[in-house]
Amino acid sequence: MTKRLINPESDPFLWLEDVEGDQALTWVEERNRQAEQALQDQEFARLKDSLREILDASDRIPGVTKRGDWFYNFWTDTEHPQGIWRRTTLESYRSETPEWETLLDLDALSETEGITWVWHGAAVLRPEQTTDEEIPGYSRALIDLSPGGSDADVTREFDLNTGKFIEPQDGGFYRPEGKGGLSWIDAHTVYAYTDQPGPSDEAPVTTSGYPRVATRWQRGTELSEAEPIISVAEDDMLATAGYDSTPGHERHLATRVLGFYDSETYLIDYEEGEPRLTRVDVPTDVRTGFHRDLIFFAPRTDARVAGVDLPGGSLYVADAEEFIRGAAADETNDDDGEPRPVELTPLFIPTESTSLQGITATRNIFALTIMEDVVEHVEAHWRDEQGQWTSQRVLSGITGSLSVGAYDSRETDDIWITANDFLTPTTKYLGTLAPVLEGRTETYEVIKQAPERFDSEGLAAVQRFATSEDGTEVPYFLIGPAEAVEAATEGAPRESIAGTETKPTLLYGYGGFEISLKPRYLPLVGKAWLETGGVFAMANIRGGGEYGPRWHQAALKENRPRTYEDFAAVARDLVSTGVTTVEQLACQGGSNGGLLTGNMLTRYPELFGAVVIQVPLLDMKRYAQLLAGASWRAEYGDPETSDWEFIQNFSAYHLLDRQQQYPPVLLTTSTKDDRVHPGHARKMTAALEEIGADVTYWENTQGGHGGAANPEQQATMNALIYRWLGQQLGI
Repeated sequence: MTKRLINPESDPFLWLEDVEGDQALTWVEERNRQAEQALQDQEFARLKDSLREILDASDRIPGVTKRGDWFYNFWTDTEHPQGIWRRTTLESYRSETPEWETLLDLDALSETEGITWVWHGAAVLRPEQTTDEEIPGYSRALIDLSPGGSDADVTREFDLNTGKFIEPQDGGFYRPEGKGGLSWIDAHTVYAYTDQPGPSDEAPVTTSGYPRVATRWQRGTELSEAEPIISVAEDDMLATAGYDSTPGHERHLATRVLGFYDSETYLIDYEEGEPRLTRVDVPTDVRTGFHRDLIFFAPRTDARVAGVDLPGGSLYVADAEEFIRGAAADETNDDDGEPRPVELTPLFIPTESTSLQGITATRNIFALTIMEDVVEHVEAHWRDEQGQWTSQRVLSGITGSLSVGAYDSRETDDIWITANDFLTPTTKYLGTLAPVLEGRTETYEVIKQAPERFDSEGLAAVQRFATSEDGTEVPYFLIGPAEAVEAATEGAPRESIAGTETKPTLLYGYGGFEISLKPRYLPLVGKAWLETGGVFAMANIRGGGEYGPRWHQAALKENRPRTYEDFAAVARDLVSTGVTTVEQLACQGGSNGGLLTGNMLTRYPELFGAVVIQVPLLDMKRYAQLLAGASWRAEYGDPETSDWEFIQNFSAYHLLDRQQQYPPVLLTTSTKDDRVHPGHARKMTAALEEIGADVTYWENTQGGHGGAANPEQQATMNALIYRWLGQQLGI
């Protein structure tokens, strides 16, 4: 008899993919009852209350977006668990107790309409987008709301002056529930990309579940009558369109998203009535963007653009009109047939240790966030009076992980800066880069400072490197009691720190989609784990973006196992350096990170004392057929082709072995997750039960892919996880 439990061609637990089927939900309810009975004790209640207090703290720093003279913020607290959308002035925001004007109360709206609404964002109409005296700028907003927290949402038009929605029967824009969006062109026109059937017989969505067609929709007409602008094939990913209303640099843009890492960008010209699309002539894996008179290019792999070789992970900039005019004219050099020369200027070229993490455009400056061995700094790049590009390192007085955002990219060179690290709460600054244009130093001031959320006395954070199976050095961070983490110096033999007590340790990872994990303040981890004596480790494994596209591409498709080899190397390093023992070591990951920890369970069960798998991908034979799964084929491969030969090697669901002893495992997911199907976690749990493994399962009935739709659900979910970890590791 085969040792493998699950046959890819005959799945005994397929019925658990029926998301809201009676049989499946009965199964979920029983396992939720068992989990809550085992975990919801007095310690759970205490922990949940402490986490809820952090999530609802009134002295959190409100993030704001400037529109006109107002600064908008979405806020949740004890009285408003679903949240309120509100605004204030800069003068008030600077104060310790800002005065807020509430625009929309989602708790009241949810009660009135009988739907648990979850905030997904808002877009405010700008003055340059309207000449209608009855609809002035900053008077209307398009608000996205999700029922229960799913990715699918609705868009409703909101009157900022009256504080009320404008219903469709009264001429308001309304997009029915689904995946997609609306964006302003002017007061009476929007771009719409929806999953609603159009006038043709073609499927309205791609195999990934996203809209195939982007349209131009006039107020007062039916959405089904909107003018098609751009479309994609059914097996592509998404079609979108938008309008850049920057005065003097107005542009209509459309995008064909062909796959997760490939797209085509088009300029839309309406001058002759019918929309005419001109493609930005670059390879599909070169990300492009516009800012005022500039176009920039960020290639994922080595690429040739306008006759210039661009290294993968770099950033180049050119004059937008010159570039587009050259592409449209299709002019070539008579000597070698290359495209007509266009001046492309490099702003960033990666090295083995550096990567570009963020681009912030102010009126005159590009502020680039650059990571070097997972430590960030910021560079400002601008053109001088002669039009030559120059640069300068800025914000050197601010340490930690940095997030930079434009204060008002159309009008000023002012920026917001937020900084934090593992043991330092967030500080928010307001600064200006304008002085660098004159050869002086930028200025900034502290606007908000968050208080500590957990007791960090005696704790330390260090960076270490583990050696993976193929010799690659993999960075990771270690946070915990100073005597434990500082004793584990790189290369120290275990016997040299024999007097140091090993600690329960939680290893976290993600390793996918070029997403970087960087030092940041983790109040829930601090309160639930570090305060109680545990050690937390965060691994910067391949598949992520810590070293740019090359670090990500090193673990794509058939190379996926490198991600798991890296994570296993970190786990071994934690044990060999005396930080912890196998019995005291747990791992945790969600979504793609859930696939990671699912593979830790099935490929490396001997390395861990406990495994946490959240909102995971696990059945890689069927993942592309479930919800948004088809959109990730560029990451994992296509199991309906010969790719299955390598995919099966990391399909955790199909790696379960009848004769293997597995460490205790906790799986969590959400019924409302319409991105990663809850069937992955359900079926894995049922399979583990089949072989008698120690498995605990909990499914939130709301929450979407984040697993929780409000602070109450967030506190409950996290308290369950940390209570389970405490029981398994003895903390």
